Amino acid sequence: MATKFRHFILPLRSYSTLSNPPGPLVKYKSLVKEGKLQHDPFQEGVASQLQNLLQRLDQYEKQMEQYHVNLSNWEKNRENERRRLLTEEAELHQKEEDWWKRLNSKLSDRWVSRKRPKNMEAGVGQWVSYLKREKKLDSAVGQRPIAPTSPKGLYIYGNVGSGKTMLMDMFYSATEGIVKHRRRYHFHEAMLKINEHMHKIWKNQVEEKPLKSSISSWIMSLPFDTKAKEWLAAEERYNEEVHMKNILPAVADKFFLDQEEDEKGASILCFDEIQTVDVFAIVALSGILSKLLNSGTIIVATSNRAPEDLNEAGMQREIFQKLVRKLEKHCENVLIGSEIDYRRFIAQRSMNQIEGENNRSPRIGSYFWPIEMEAINKFEEKWHDVTSRLGGRIVSNTISVMFGRTLEVPESCEGVARFTFEYLCGRPLGAADYIAVAENYHTVFISDIPMMSMRIRDKARRFITLIDELYNRHCCLCCLASSSVDELFQGTEEGTLFDLESFQFETETEGAKLRRDVLAEGNVGSGGGPVGITSILSGQEEMFAFQRAVSRLIEMQTPLYLDGISNFHPFFQRQHYKLLSESSI
Repeated sequence: MATKFRHFILPLRSYSTLSNPPGPLVKYKSLVKEGKLQHDPFQEGVASQLQNLLQRLDQYEKQMEQYHVNLSNWEKNRENERRRLLTEEAELHQKEEDWWKRLNSKLSDRWVSRKRPKNMEAGVGQWVSYLKREKKLDSAVGQRPIAPTSPKGLYIYGNVGSGKTMLMDMFYSATEGIVKHRRRYHFHEAMLKINEHMHKIWKNQVEEKPLKSSISSWIMSLPFDTKAKEWLAAEERYNEEVHMKNILPAVADKFFLDQEEDEKGASILCFDEIQTVDVFAIVALSGILSKLLNSGTIIVATSNRAPEDLNEAGMQREIFQKLVRKLEKHCENVLIGSEIDYRRFIAQRSMNQIEGENNRSPRIGSYFWPIEMEAINKFEEKWHDVTSRLGGRIVSNTISVMFGRTLEVPESCEGVARFTFEYLCGRPLGAADYIAVAENYHTVFISDIPMMSMRIRDKARRFITLIDELYNRHCCLCCLASSSVDELFQGTEEGTLFDLESFQFETETEGAKLRRDVLAEGNVGSGGGPVGITSILSGQEEMFAFQRAVSRLIEMQTPLYLDGISNFHPFFQRQHYKLLSESSI
């Protein structure tokens, strides 16, 4: 069933108190038995495969722990040997420099300037010297340790509402306490993280620093003169440039920020709604996922499409094909073949239960329509009731957004916020803003939501991104809309909403240079002209996104979803951890 697994279970981190968290198959069968899920053979098959993967993780974690110990020792030995070689070279250069100084006292300056060797000048012959040094290091220290063969992850694809995210979340929850390094990202959040890390790395590379600050402390402590130290500093900078020429592998290392020097082990990346919405996404995901997979990270991903069908427009075909081959090598492709949208099924069953109990047909959840006096009054009553229970003090607020930005929240009250559709979707906001709203507010009121048509397609796309982020963090959503959920994206007399135009991913960064460089070069390095970002989403992809939004809006009104908000939203989890911390003092 497509309702997210975390709607029914303990908060993810609460599993740390349990010795044996249930695996995905065990949990799936339990929920079916309890009547909370309808049995689906496709879902049970995927749950079984995820269970098998889970059972292999304990041994793999131990193998990766040993691998990281070996890797750490190898890196330390190689760095020590590299510095020793550099010091020997610097000493040789200084002796040659001293010899030419003595000669200079006997010969004319003109002859010296014509014949004097240039090996003390920073940057001269660095590529050749770098390669020679690397060859010596390979001979002295040996090749880099090879990571153990990882169990194959899963790439789960299928129709909207078929249960992909639910099953992935079951698996992710069950890895608590088994695998040290775990991350779960939705596509929007992952792309924003990629942009954020790229910008930080790029900024560090291009910052001009004085010579003294750029020379490492180990160089400063050597008994050499300034010329020799300048040479060493130039070699150090060149070494960094070689390794950072392509930023994407470095960004991949930032995906698991909790990796400590003394805590090495396996890595799990759960990636929800993987897409290739533009050329940047293709290049970035190819570079980052390839690095993660090569280093032993296990990936469990969900998508509406099979890997080979993600890029029907055929852009950056060579890079895309490398990504597909990498996914096929490291992941089993699993189709959930159900045609049922289980979110809608849950909503209908919930409504039937309420009708049976109350002998009437009430509106479930907090979606009010159309924008007429009765619905407006109910929407306002809902706002008043919720805020009154929280003290009734309505204030404006400012929340932090990624990339150093902020967002003004016009009306808020203790974890509850209120906006108009135009305020959130009619302005140039994007996923970073919506993530900030979803992280800070467990209940969000949005009024004056129109029916979507081509005339406001950009607003519609922003609204879909907003729904994704509110859903991903299990927010309560109260809407005042012009139409029912099913009719919201059907278009108006001005025209339909579905067309073959792009559904371009909106990103937040302080400048477009990084994305332009990726498009121009297939990596992130220096240079690159101002190439526009070309989206590759078709009308069919756009329809997938709209169908997903409808499906999620329906689920967000169900009692099962609403009952889980106090357990699963970050606002309440932060309160829970705070109480635990205070009680332990």
